[in-house]
Amino acid sequence: MKNNKPIIYQAKGGAIELRGDIRHETIWANRMQMAQIFGVNPQAISKHINNIYKEKELERASTSSKQELVQNESGRLVKREVDIYNLDIIIATGYRINSVMGTRFRQWATKTLRSYIIDGFVINRSKIKNNYEAFMKTVANIQALLPEHVNLDPKAVLDLIKEFASTWVSLDAYDKETLRVRGTTKKNVKLTSTDLVSAISDLRDELMTKKEATELFAIEREKGSVDGIVGNVMQMFSDKALYETAEEKAAHLLYFMVKNHPFVDGNKRSGAFAFVWFLRKFKVKGYKNINPASLTALTLLIAESRPEKKDLMVGLVIQMLKQ
Repeated sequence: MKNNKPIIYQAKGGAIELRGDIRHETIWANRMQMAQIFGVNPQAISKHINNIYKEKELERASTSSKQELVQNESGRLVKREVDIYNLDIIIATGYRINSVMGTRFRQWATKTLRSYIIDGFVINRSKIKNNYEAFMKTVANIQALLPEHVNLDPKAVLDLIKEFASTWVSLDAYDKETLRVRGTTKKNVKLTSTDLVSAISDLRDELMTKKEATELFAIEREKGSVDGIVGNVMQMFSDKALYETAEEKAAHLLYFMVKNHPFVDGNKRSGAFAFVWFLRKFKVKGYKNINPASLTALTLLIAESRPEKKDLMVGLVIQMLKQ
């Protein structure tokens, strides 16, 4: 299967080839392989697996599968079907095994878990070493959008990189400042400032009720500020919409709401809300691609970006909607 690739585990007794399942983000091993990993006999592995299922620690249906194994028996090839188990079972078994390798596994697993609980993340040093140059280039390119005196929160940068991980092929164009992304959803969007102001007013009431906003939140600096932004988003040129697609309109709405500072307070929150409100109101296909982490990162990045980088910023937003 194209989603499967071999993963080599270097055990004390030699290398063991496991089956990687990229689509399901796991690996698979049979009982013999698990016995080699933990330095015990296959019967011990069977005992622990049976107990795991008997005690309902894990479900058999979601953690096991079948694999056809071809073996050479007395000069003839024999096909046999064997049970294989995913990473969940491998880990659960490792915590039950009484062996030197089992102890080492538990020491590693406990250290890793501790890092997740205390630090919130675990660094895979081998992967960082192998991908360090590409990773740092990505961080540098995002940082290049910002004024020289601004350093964006590293977590926000990482969140954005994560969201673009599968479609970061546009980085070359991004480097050359030629990223000009067009949307694909052409629909009759009728955005009015009255509707937008009403929606933001509802947000203001809700946040004030929760004591998460002050009296100044979403109060226009000058009357008609939001109307001007909506006019920019919906503007026509030669009887044709300047921003033809819903994705382009949404991206420009986010950009203008954040960068034009229409309100005395709460421009970033109001801009992010207006963006998501627009995507849902007009059922823009890519709205599900925007999660809280990516929205926060994009909003902060736009807020701190240099004005001359506007087209790049808008292009990044549209690219995310098109994933």
